[in-house]
Amino acid sequence: MSTHVQKPGWFTVNVLNRAVAWLTRRGMSVWGSRVLAVRGRKSGEWRTTPVNPLTLDGQQYLVAPRGHVQWTHNMRAAGGGELRLGKNAEMFTAAEVADDDKVPLLRAYLKRWKAEVGVFFNGVGPDSSDADLRRIAPDHPVFRITLTG
Repeated sequence: MSTHVQKPGWFTVNVLNRAVAWLTRRGMSVWGSRVLAVRGRKSGEWRTTPVNPLTLDGQQYLVAPRGHVQWTHNMRAAGGGELRLGKNAEMFTAAEVADDDKVPLLRAYLKRWKAEVGVFFNGVGPDSSDADLRRIAPDHPVFRITLTG
């Protein structure tokens, strides 16, 4: 498994993520944003971060543009969590997508959010070859989510 991680800088953590999370917690989605809540794998406490869920062919996915970050480790341990928008919380279960199945998902994610997250994909974009998308697939966890509530 890849150990690829791109940690956010101070501005992202303290300004961008907080602003998006603040708006999302108040029910104002920024381009489909949600607040992901997942139980910590060690503490059991809820951990939250803003995310951009992807819907493709009637299925929902969470893509980790920054790689194998804390929420991805927690998701593997917890097997699910909540997507929050305002006072609404949708519970879900999560199943990790195999690297070989990520190409169309990464392509769709980059088509939708390349301007926001493209820098984390090492020059690979929505128009890149399948081989290039397959090459970066191990660096970007993807989870298929199924709403349960």
